[in-house]
Amino acid sequence: MYESLLSLFAGRGIGVAEHLAAILVGLAILLIVLAIGYALTLLVMPMVIRASKRIPTKWDKQLEKRGVFRRLCWLIPGIVAYSLIGHWLAAAPHAYVSVLRAATALWLLLTGVFVLHSFLDAVVDVYNTFPFARQIPIRAFVQVVKLITVIVIVIVSLAVLLGKSPVLLVSGMGAMAAVLMLIFKDPILGFIAGIQLAANRMLAIGDWLEMPKYQADGDVIDITLTTVKVQNWDRTITTVPTYALISDSFRNWRGMLEAGGRRIMRNINIDLGTIHFLDDEEVKRLRRLQLISQYIEDKIADIEKYNQEHNIDPASPANGRHLTNIGTFRAYLLAYLKQHPGVNQDMLMIVRQLQPTAEGVPIEVYAFANDTRWFFYEGIQSDIFDHILAVAPEFGLRVFQAPSSADVQKLGRKALEPGLNNS
Repeated sequence: MYESLLSLFAGRGIGVAEHLAAILVGLAILLIVLAIGYALTLLVMPMVIRASKRIPTKWDKQLEKRGVFRRLCWLIPGIVAYSLIGHWLAAAPHAYVSVLRAATALWLLLTGVFVLHSFLDAVVDVYNTFPFARQIPIRAFVQVVKLITVIVIVIVSLAVLLGKSPVLLVSGMGAMAAVLMLIFKDPILGFIAGIQLAANRMLAIGDWLEMPKYQADGDVIDITLTTVKVQNWDRTITTVPTYALISDSFRNWRGMLEAGGRRIMRNINIDLGTIHFLDDEEVKRLRRLQLISQYIEDKIADIEKYNQEHNIDPASPANGRHLTNIGTFRAYLLAYLKQHPGVNQDMLMIVRQLQPTAEGVPIEVYAFANDTRWFFYEGIQSDIFDHILAVAPEFGLRVFQAPSSADVQKLGRKALEPGLNNS
């Protein structure tokens, strides 16, 4: 084609015939490339999409969503252009051929890397549909591949523009290694951290992450090469550097969720002045409590046997063994937990007495709710302690509570009443 135009223009006496012919051929190649690209995009691609929908798979939807087909449509015209340049401009001046080939090569490189990145994004989308994807996320590794491809494309593009071998460019970059290490410090550290997180299954998307240093407390929604995104319980988003999860400590609540039990560890303070031995009337009344009726029977029999064997003088309750209201209360709470439908019966369950303080004797309940969801867990915990606070007076116990300003005012008014009456 170039020779034909050159002969035509030369025969008409045009002095710049070779330049004009090369430019016209270049424009013709550009028009052909654009026509092929739009024809593939507007005509062929819709047919490919319709055909792929007849065979429903996970891949067709994601490839279409990520634009793989659309970008492939512009990769084919680049190949056609490169081929036409070699055929139609074989006899053209070298400068024109070099420029057009360099431009076409850059077009192919950029379009190719876009197609590759779109395909990798589709791979991540398909991978995330599998159950094990939460445990071993691959987004960080895909980002590493993208970063490497970008670096390679930049080097090859510079080689094409400068007309040099890529090997020479890479060898000349040794002096820039320190600068590159500084520029890509976060991606490098993030890549290493991502490998450790994935290999050791330290963190996965959907895990409950707690990291006070970064004010992160919520669900992990994304793990990338450089950052981990956490959606806190107040719906805000906290971004944590990936390498910080290796260098700093954090708490992952996944174990609690997988175990199926969420810990309840709370105590109430019993007023020391209400703790005493149980008398016969109180024992008779507490025997009516179904949860501990058998416990009281067995305990009384055991105590009586012990006191008889050791000739205990019953004149003083300090002699021998006797039931106490706080000990019976602890036994009742343990029996209550063992029959509560919201408590995981396969996990540790303790009701214990802690060190007495100025606020009384703490009675701690240590158990696990069988529903780890926050809303239901709080409901189970509240239900248990509602009952504990309400049942404590049945054992002659009073929960400690510091006097309020209203209590002080009431006490003051009572103290002033005799004086007012005498006046």
